[in-house]
Amino acid sequence: MSELVAVEREGRVAVLTLDRPPVNAMNGDLLRELVAALRAAAEDGDVGAIVLRGAGERAFSAGADIGGFGAIPDDDPDTPRGIQPVADLIESLPKPVVCALHGHSLGGGLELALACDVRVAAPDAKLGLPEVKLALLPGGGGTQRLPRVVGPARAALMIMSGEPISGEQAYEWRLVERVARYEELRDTAVAIAQTFAERSPHALAKIKELLRETRDAPNYAREFEAFLECLGSEDGAEGMAAFFEKREPHWSGR
Repeated sequence: MSELVAVEREGRVAVLTLDRPPVNAMNGDLLRELVAALRAAAEDGDVGAIVLRGAGERAFSAGADIGGFGAIPDDDPDTPRGIQPVADLIESLPKPVVCALHGHSLGGGLELALACDVRVAAPDAKLGLPEVKLALLPGGGGTQRLPRVVGPARAALMIMSGEPISGEQAYEWRLVERVARYEELRDTAVAIAQTFAERSPHALAKIKELLRETRDAPNYAREFEAFLECLGSEDGAEGMAAFFEKREPHWSGR
């Protein structure tokens, strides 16, 4: 177990917990450990989905520890220089990532969450991009991913005001897909991830790839191509066989 990112297993779900008190602010060390944990989970054949959460009751993450990035040596290729490379990694993983948000989920913390496939929030969580209050702007994908999720006007309101919204309002704005009390937040996120983990790894990877490739413009030809790839896969054959034989499928991931 690492010092800044705790790794646990719940069945076929890897639960990664940011653990840098008091508010899980992200510096180079934490992000380096998070990247390593994400890659290990992606490469583990026994892991079908990932949950990302924060330790303690105060925050998922209050954002980036800006001063921490300035101390990264130029010859350190393993430490991300900011949030964007980590968000890109989360988005590109072949396995689904579910994010559990509570307390302060701000700045780079929200930007990491935006890169996840599904977000669950406590009703009183505070989600926001406060960078403008420092005469800055989000630099970890916030200006790009947030408008795709909540629409350009609501994204402009959040980014230009710097004011957070609650988990309840985030649900109304479709920024999060589920709301759960803090006491139930981890279990809710894990339950969603476990449902994903029961599905074909091959199909999930194709779905994530297709959603990523076509998020800015529809491509029905690419969708049909991906459908044929799944239909002709080992998992596709197994899924059809299991359906007709009325049994649970056994996925190979191919």
